[in-house]
Amino acid sequence: MAVVAIVTVAVTDIPPAYEPWAWAVTAFFVAATLLDGIFAFLPLTRAQRVRARALAIVGDAIVGIGYVAVFSYQAGQPYRALYLIPIAEVALRYGLRGALPVAAIMVGATIAIDDAQGPLIGHVVAVRILVALLIGLVIGRLKDAFDEQRRVAETRAAEAEALRDQLGRRVDVLEAASRCARALASSLELDEAFGAFIRELRGLVPFERTAIVLVDGEEATTMATAGRGADRIFPPGSVGPLHGSVLERVLDGQLVVRRDLGEVEYPEDELLIELGLRSELVAPLLVGARAIGMLSLARERVDAFSEDEIELVALLGRFVATAVQNIRSYEAERARVAELRRLSDLRADFVSLVSHELRSPMAAVIGAARTLQDRWRVLSADQREAFLALIGDETSRLAALIGDVLDTSRIEAGTFSYRFDDVDLGRIVHDAVDTAGFAQQDVSIEASVPAEAPRVRCDRERLRQVLGNLIENAVKYSPEGGTVQVRLQATNGVCRISVSDQGPGIPHGQQQRIFEKFGRADVPGVASKPGSGLGLFIARSIAEAHGGTLDVRSRPDEGATFTLTLPVAA
Repeated sequence: MAVVAIVTVAVTDIPPAYEPWAWAVTAFFVAATLLDGIFAFLPLTRAQRVRARALAIVGDAIVGIGYVAVFSYQAGQPYRALYLIPIAEVALRYGLRGALPVAAIMVGATIAIDDAQGPLIGHVVAVRILVALLIGLVIGRLKDAFDEQRRVAETRAAEAEALRDQLGRRVDVLEAASRCARALASSLELDEAFGAFIRELRGLVPFERTAIVLVDGEEATTMATAGRGADRIFPPGSVGPLHGSVLERVLDGQLVVRRDLGEVEYPEDELLIELGLRSELVAPLLVGARAIGMLSLARERVDAFSEDEIELVALLGRFVATAVQNIRSYEAERARVAELRRLSDLRADFVSLVSHELRSPMAAVIGAARTLQDRWRVLSADQREAFLALIGDETSRLAALIGDVLDTSRIEAGTFSYRFDDVDLGRIVHDAVDTAGFAQQDVSIEASVPAEAPRVRCDRERLRQVLGNLIENAVKYSPEGGTVQVRLQATNGVCRISVSDQGPGIPHGQQQRIFEKFGRADVPGVASKPGSGLGLFIARSIAEAHGGTLDVRSRPDEGATFTLTLPVAA
């Protein structure tokens, strides 16, 4: 454009009075063009570029007005339209708000130039003003509309980018939570699964301590822990009260962010502070809408968890809950299978035991009966009496065994009958001791009963059956010449009858087993005694039916003490 201006001025026959101004305007135009080119290559800031563009538009306006003035000597010359160029530039750059003021300035300048040349023609001035305003309005409105569309597009692009970033973060969170869940579900063995989960979790949400705690009725049971104090503070398997704990707070399914543990709210806070922990994040383990426990993470800094970490741990709560539920179901099923296997073994042992218990007395009865049948006349009276006594004893053993089996089946079916009455408990104890003493002479049985024995509401025969069983067992396992102590005490509205022997004792791990069906203690170094393994099961069932209990206390080589506890009759 600058070259065109130079050529135009050079070939045009310009009056001498106007020629210096023409070259001056052209020189200014050339200088402005060079300066604009230099600005285009300079590393300018945004503000500097805005000022450079504004300066270029001012230069164009001066050049346009200059050429209009230079060629004003010609009537109807085309250079008068140059005043429209700055208007269009400003409208394209600044829109309507910039176009109208510049249009007014440029039109005013051209009118002043024309006025200096001679009288103005009204319709020419009006048309000039109208054209300038139209150009400013049209281009300005188009520019404003374009800017508005651009702003809307930029806003939507920014929103789309933000949504993309947010979606990306959520995908990352889901992938991270999924990796942790897969790690926890990688094994149905708790220690192995939790170890894999901790390794994955530590890389996603660093922590100093973490724990998984489950709801068990009214108690909180620690399933697994890792990090500081894992073996000392709430180790795996430890049980604490649910009421008043942070677990109670998350049971409604809400995430709990403890930003400063120094503000003590729960009893466990002081223990965590002793470990140097100052903030805690607790997420509920949700199976559907039900919370089965919590996942907690603790750090040594106050307010140490970010919003992204909080969101991740909240999501982990659902994934972990499903994996934990699977592990619990597996553990329960495995325990059930082990229990069924144990019961199957007990039944097998029972069948073997009963077969032996039946075979021995039956063989003795059959042998004694055949001997009496074949040799009745050659046997002496004492010999016949001895064989008859043997038949009576073995028959009684058979009857007792069959009675125990029938009583067990009735207890399980709920048809075991009782006849309750007010009974003198001291009399029952003496009768049971006397009966056991008459049946054998190898072990001494001593009774300790207060002069004023209390009365209890019970079934006399069933209670005598229990005491007879306890005393018979004590005699069976006591050494020859030993002593069995039977004591009756009444305190605080209950009666306690204890039967103590001097036998080998019962190992601690088998003290509950002996009260189960077919359960028998296996004491190292002690030969197995005859019995069905049903007596103590029946005795405890009778005690519980009376509202009482039957327990045992024993130590190896120190004998055993069975204690029957019954409520005193009102």
